[in-house]
Amino acid sequence: MFWGDWLDLRVRLIQVIASGLVSPLIYIVGFGLGLGSALDSAMKPSAGDNYLQFILPGMVALSSMVISFGGTTFSICGDRLFTKTFEEMLLMPVHPLALHIGKMMAGVVRGMLTAGSVILVAVLVTGKVWSFLNPLFLLVLVLNCAVFSALGVIVGLNVKSLESVGIYNNFVIVPMSFLGATFFDPATLPIALKFVVYLLPLTYTSIGLRAAAYLPLTRFPWYVVLILLAVAVVLSAVGARQFAHQQD
Repeated sequence: MFWGDWLDLRVRLIQVIASGLVSPLIYIVGFGLGLGSALDSAMKPSAGDNYLQFILPGMVALSSMVISFGGTTFSICGDRLFTKTFEEMLLMPVHPLALHIGKMMAGVVRGMLTAGSVILVAVLVTGKVWSFLNPLFLLVLVLNCAVFSALGVIVGLNVKSLESVGIYNNFVIVPMSFLGATFFDPATLPIALKFVVYLLPLTYTSIGLRAAAYLPLTRFPWYVVLILLAVAVVLSAVGARQFAHQQD
């Protein structure tokens, strides 16, 4: 399952990598360089030397989320609604969990490829290579890709048209892009807003990536890894069950 998606993906590597790079670059220029210059004179961020450095891990999280979710969802939708090859896949003698994991792994690869391009920008901007390439940073990033790839599988199996994908994107992914601690420290929010923000998986990814990049290991919030892993496992179980009962 994964190998088939990889054969299709490898001929579009440049397109996949570039597609998730545009929005983060706009945010880096607009918020990091534009707004950041004003914020740096008024406050010091909780992680990183300046506001630009503060949002860079969030941009990595954002790009990996968008591509992992969108790429997985559209891949399954294409098989179900257009090429009509999804029925053949369901007839294969493969366990539903294996089908789900195969699709999810393809989404993880998509997300990591795009995140890699944002990491390259972050390294060039900050000059901190190890901050963005250390094992803990990459572990949190992989878990984030797994969470949103698993979510993309579930959405791809349930939508009836491409227009429905747009609804999920507008009401789930876009709000999470701004509320998932990508541009701010959630610890500074009022209690009511904290409750909402900490319900979002992207919040834990942003917190974890920021800590892995700039803070000492003793201050790393290990609960981030446990929460993202738990969410990925739960979504995988739901996706596998959906595969087992899918009828198209």
